[in-house]
Amino acid sequence: MEIFRKKLTPVDFDRGLELPPRSNLEPLQHVQGTIELPTIVESAAGTRLPDPVTIHCSTRRGSLVFKRGWYDIARNVGLKSGDTVIFYQEVNGGAQFKLKVRNDR
Repeated sequence: MEIFRKKLTPVDFDRGLELPPRSNLEPLQHVQGTIELPTIVESAAGTRLPDPVTIHCSTRRGSLVFKRGWYDIARNVGLKSGDTVIFYQEVNGGAQFKLKVRNDR
């Protein structure tokens, strides 16, 4: 189930990745304060980072924001402004969060 898709801007690298207004927040409804989301990261080429990354999701001015963990992903995958990320949840034997990267530059 797709939670959101977002084309990245410079702000996403400076202040954290703010989830777009039309995100499907049903899987994240229980967020109050900060939660950790163990996430499998897959590059545009289909290769995965060797280990899941824990993204810290918190609220800022009423919006959900990915902070710690997000910066590691951006650096390790080489994300740049203009790339698109797709964050989704796979439910098969247990819920897993996944982040897929598309290089649209």
